[in-house]
Parts: sequence; structure tokens; C-alpha cells
Amino acid sequence: MTEPTIVNPASDALVHLIDAHAAAIGSELKRDDARAFFREAMLNTWQTTLNPQPDGSVFVITGDIPAMWLRDSSAQLRPYLLLVSESEEVRASIAGLIRRQWQQIAIDPYANAFNVEPNSASWHAADLCDNPWVWEEKYEIDSLAFPIQLAWQYWKVTGDAPTLAPVHEGARTVIDLWRLEQHHEQRSSYRFVREGTDDTLGPDGRGNPVAVTGMTWSGFRPSDDACSYHYNVPAQYFAAHTLGLLADLARSIWDDRALADDATALADEIRAGIEAHAITGEGTLAYEVNGLGDELLMDDANMPSLLSLPLCSDLTITDERYQVTRAWILSDANPFYQQGSHARGIGSPHTPEGYVWPIALAVQGLTASSRDEALGLAACLLDTTGGTGLMHEGSNPDNPDEFTRPWFSWANSMACELLLSLTGHTMEQATSVR
Repeated sequence: MTEPTIVNPASDALVHLIDAHAAAIGSELKRDDARAFFREAMLNTWQTTLNPQPDGSVFVITGDIPAMWLRDSSAQLRPYLLLVSESEEVRASIAGLIRRQWQQIAIDPYANAFNVEPNSASWHAADLCDNPWVWEEKYEIDSLAFPIQLAWQYWKVTGDAPTLAPVHEGARTVIDLWRLEQHHEQRSSYRFVREGTDDTLGPDGRGNPVAVTGMTWSGFRPSDDACSYHYNVPAQYFAAHTLGLLADLARSIWDDRALADDATALADEIRAGIEAHAITGEGTLAYEVNGLGDELLMDDANMPSLLSLPLCSDLTITDERYQVTRAWILSDANPFYQQGSHARGIGSPHTPEGYVWPIALAVQGLTASSRDEALGLAACLLDTTGGTGLMHEGSNPDNPDEFTRPWFSWANSMACELLLSLTGHTMEQATSVR
């Protein structure tokens, strides 16, 4: 584990920009601690997790772990996407992150987390993967979907097509892998074995049995926990959505009709699999299925989640299926919905029983049907930092002083995105430019 140190000092201009938004947030919420939190969290991410490299790429650590997750790094920069039009410094750093992400995907598209250099550092030295660049090779669909979404969002807010050349080069790798993993048991050589832990997939690293459904297999959830059933439904939605974004890029800036057609066809197959296997008898969405009739009814805090679908799928906040599912997962029927004297929201089997995750609270606010709900969730986040003034991975809803991960950049960024949305700065608005 690492302690925060400033490795990427913010310029005076960027500090001034962050301060201006912090002041607007504090005024809107009528809370000085909202201003202070936004300033500290944004600068924390910028100065302690972004590591510019000599080749112009930007390596982004997740916080208290000195590795870069494809998923986390995308989410960590989400609030900064909303500031791109106001800062060339921000634009250049996000462009550098995109470059780094697609370098890493080219190294190993099954890996979820990478080292800054080929130093063989790893979460668990005995894992099967021995690539010196790879910190961990837990295959998760969202590890490929998040970089696609980030690239598309960046293009929409900047119009900078040349930066996406590595995305075009790597898009075929993603499509081919997702197609191969539609037939995991028959065609895939991917295995994950971690002796003495619950992370080993099935009895031999292959995973539990699945049917061929049109959906694409995933070994792990966005929490990095092993899937019970290997068609994680939020990840299926996210994959289909980002294939649509790839098709848009292929048509709009790459003039690559074959790529657009392939991405669209695969998205259609995944959606058909969802419709056939992931809808419960009550009309809600299952969290995981295997195509053999088994389903896991829950939601997990990490994105992509069922709660986050309006942020990472084509489903809108008003979609009837989403609303029915949302009502279910924000109730005691969801085994990971927790209620306490200080907070109530979705947690995860990844953290101690009964904990609530700030990421899930921020997502709930960003997908709220009313401003009052969003304001209430922002207040809850600000009131449950455990005296640190920053977000954590998970915390005890009866005692916010009990938490996991004192330095977790992704949670800080999701809370910042919610606060920005309350002053009219939303991803939907930012990406509607072109």
C-alpha cells in the first residue's frame, strides 16, 4: 500500500478553475464542507494519482494501491471530463490516459490492472499470469468497456479525433475477445487460479458452467470478486452500449464500415441474450445468470451495476425495466442493500458485511429521478467521511468512522461528479456537443 504524495502538481490555473467550481457547489448546497470536499478530492486525484510519463501517456494509480486499473482510471477522470472545455491542461491529461489505457490493452486484454513499468509487481505473486507489466489478470468485461466509453466521451467533448487512433487500432482486439468469450468453455484458454482464496474460478480456473447465449463471459465482477454465474448482467449491458459507441466512432471519424457493422452485430447478439436469460419473472433484471436457468438476484456497489445502468448502458432513468429493477435493489429484498443511522445504500460482498459504498450513493444520486433525492445523497456523502473529508471504499452506516480504504480515488471522483451535476454540469450535457 502507498501513502499519498504529490507527483503531478496542479498549475495555478487549474487550482483556480477547481476553486471556482468548488465555490459554486458550496453556494448551491449552502455547505462550506461541500466546497472544501470538492476542492480536496479533485486535487487529490490530480496530484496524487496521475503520473505523466515520458512518452506523453498518463499512468493513474487507484489510490492506496500502486497499480492502474483500466476501470478505475476511467472513472477517476470522469469529473475532469466536465472541465475539459475550460482547461487545456485537463484535456491533455485525459488524452494521455487514453493513450496509456490502449497501450495496456495491447499488452494483455484480459488484465484488469497494470504496473507503471515491467517490474513484475503483482497483487499475488503465484498467479498464473507472469507478464511483468501486469499487476493482476482478473478478466472483467468492464475493463475493456470503460476505456471505450472514456474515449467516446473525450471525443464528444473535444472533437479531437487523432487522439483516438490507438482506440481504432485496439478495437478489433476487444471485439474479437468478446466474440471468443461468447463460447468460453469451447474456445477460451483463459484461466484464473489463486491458491487458497475464493478467487480461483471453478475447480480448475475455467469458471462455473455456462450455456452459449449470445452474451459474453466474464470471470470477475467490477468489484474484482469472482462471478457466481459468468454472465454478469450489468457488464453485458455495458458491453453492448460501448459496442454502439465503437460503431459511432467507426462511422463518424474512422470511415471503417466493417468495424461498425461487426460492433453492431455483436451488440445485438448480447442484447438478445439479455432478453432471453436475464429478465426475472417479476420483470426485474438479475445481477448474474449462466444461461442454464440459474440467476443471482442482488446488486453490487461497483460500476457497472444494475443501479448504474443509465450511466453505462442505453437504458434511461425513466425506462420502466430500470425503474422496476431500481426499486427492487434499493430495498431490503437486495441482500446488499444496507440501512443504518447515518446512511442507507448498496454495499458489496467485497467489504465487511453491512457496509455501504460511497460509489453506490453517488451513482444513486446521479440516476435519481428528483433533485431532492440527489441533494439528499450528496449530503449523506458529505456527512459520512469518517472525519477525513474524503470518500472511502465502504463504511459502516451506523458508524462512519469505521471504513475500508482511506484513500480511494474512484469514490472521490464519483462524489465530485454528483456535486458538479447539482450545478448543471452533467455528462449528458457535455457529450451532446456533437
